[in-house]
This record gives sequence, structure tokens and C-alpha cells, in this order.
Amino acid sequence: MTSLPPPPPWDVHRLPRAEGRNFLATGGNAGIGYFVAEQLAATGATVVLGSRDRARAEAAIASIGSRVPGARVRHLPLDLADLASLGPSVDALGLDRLDAVVHNAGVALDHPPRRETVDGHELMFATNHLGHFALTHHLAPLLAATPGSRIVTTGSFAAKTEHLDLDDLQSTRDYRPKRTYARSKLAQMLFAVELDRRLRAAGSTTPSLLVHPGGALDSLTPSRPPVHVRTTGERLRHLPLGLVVQGKDAAAWPAVRAVLDPAVLDPAVRGGRMWSPRAFGLRGAPRAEPLWSHLTDTATAGRLWAASRELTGLDPAPATCDDSRGPGRSGPEPDDARRDR
Repeated sequence: MTSLPPPPPWDVHRLPRAEGRNFLATGGNAGIGYFVAEQLAATGATVVLGSRDRARAEAAIASIGSRVPGARVRHLPLDLADLASLGPSVDALGLDRLDAVVHNAGVALDHPPRRETVDGHELMFATNHLGHFALTHHLAPLLAATPGSRIVTTGSFAAKTEHLDLDDLQSTRDYRPKRTYARSKLAQMLFAVELDRRLRAAGSTTPSLLVHPGGALDSLTPSRPPVHVRTTGERLRHLPLGLVVQGKDAAAWPAVRAVLDPAVLDPAVRGGRMWSPRAFGLRGAPRAEPLWSHLTDTATAGRLWAASRELTGLDPAPATCDDSRGPGRSGPEPDDARRDR
């Protein structure tokens, strides 16, 4: 029996074609999300930009169209900070298949005061984590009906040295913007790993994949006016940093690989690894690396899941065959899990 040749090495500049496939990227109108959308559009796929800002989304669509002839890109109004709006937004997708969603959108506030959403949740935790948690629930039927579908979540280096305060998930007692942002990203990353664990336990063929963009600077990012404009002076001043970090175009590579590469579905990679830049997790072509140690904490992930489910009233994972708590309930709920108030 003749064995098949190994697949060629992944080439970030020669992406496989993806005509007929549909991808949704939250926050696809700016930053790393924009470049995820631009690179996926170049494969021939239909790309949907999930964004609450129509004008910025239209600018991004025009920019992609100017660089990718015949690009199929459209906007989906999507406000991750408004939980009640997410179900109608998913209904408005109007697709019969969804091959991947990239959870990329995020809010980062640099200064107090603490802000809350219409649901009464702290803004960064609500947008970066709870919004994607709820969105995954609403997208689940469409993803489950699409062979080979994937859920891709973008993490952050800001979360590497943080730990969750499970008794104060929404920073009601001690609000520090940078720490609250880092913890919201840690929650998002724990969610991605726990979601994959629960999907596997339920026998789902849809994987949840975690990616890390590395270090990304605007000054190293090529211009995409009016979405992003970089002057020659900015580029030259920060050029030495290119030895350590990269632009947001390269920071999009791990997510794009997670969406397109069949190798990421290898059971040996899923669940215990994430896709990140090759050079110290900061720059370069994407590869699989072991999860940070605190991302393997299943007890914390389980308690976060229970709290997120209570805060949203939703559950993104299908029930397992031995689940006795009824529809929409998945996995164990710790006795000491309490809603954060």
C-alpha cells in the first residue's frame, strides 16, 4: 500500500484556496482582526466582519476590496457588549453553513472610571469574554451543521502572568484597567480550552482552537488607509523592534492558520496546545506550542464556565450523554460556583 506524501510545510504567503466556505471574524474592521479578514478573503472565501461600527466596517471592506480583486466581504452588525442583541445578529447572518468563527474583537481601556454594559457587566470582561461565550452559543447549531467547522479564539500575552479572581470576576472591588483587561483575556483563553474539552466529551467534531498573536505594533504594520496609516518616519524609528516583535499583519497568521490548516485538527495538538509565533511566541510563522501552565487549570476553567453560564443564561457546549441537568447544561458545576455580584 502506497503511503500518502506528507503535506507541504505551512506557508503564510501561499494559503490554500477556500471558495465556498464562510468565515466570521469579530472585530474584523481594525487591528489584527482586519488582517485576519484580508488574508482569509484572499483565499476566495466569503468573510463576514462582525462589528458594531458600520462606517469602520465599510472602510475595512473597501480596503480589502482594493487589495483582493473580487473579494467577498460583508458586514454583520454585532455588539458583543449587548447580550440580548447577539441572537438576532446571528439570525441576520443568513448563511446555510459557517466554516469558522474567529473570536478576535476586544476592548482595552487604559484609564478609570470602571464602565458597565447595558446588562450591568464590567465592559472589558463583558465584551472580551462573556460576549464571545454567548455568541458561541448562538452560532453552535450553524457550526455543528457544517463539516470541518472550527472555533478560533485569539488570546493575549497580557494574560500570561495573570490569575483570575473568581470571587470578583468583574472587578467591582478593585478596578485597575490594565489588570482587568488582562484577566478578561485570560478568561477568554480559559474558555477556549474548556470549550474544546466539553465539545470532545460531547462527541462534537467542531474543535475550539486557541491562538496567540505574539507582539504586534502599529508602527510595524503596513498601511491600509483609511483603516490604518503608518508614516515612513514611524516605520524607521521602530524598525529595530522588528527583531523582537512584528506588525499586526503577521500577528494575524496564527488565527488564519487555525482556520485553514488541516493539521490543526490533529488530536495530539488540540486541547493541549495553542498556535503562536515561532520566535519566543513573539514573532514569526505560527506553530503549535504547549499551553501556559495556568491555562491547564481545569478547576478554575470549570468554575469560570459555571459563572459565565449564570451571567449570560446560556451554554455554548452541547450536553454530554451523561448530563442530568437538562438541555443546554454541559459538564460539572462546582458546588461553590457563585454568580459574581
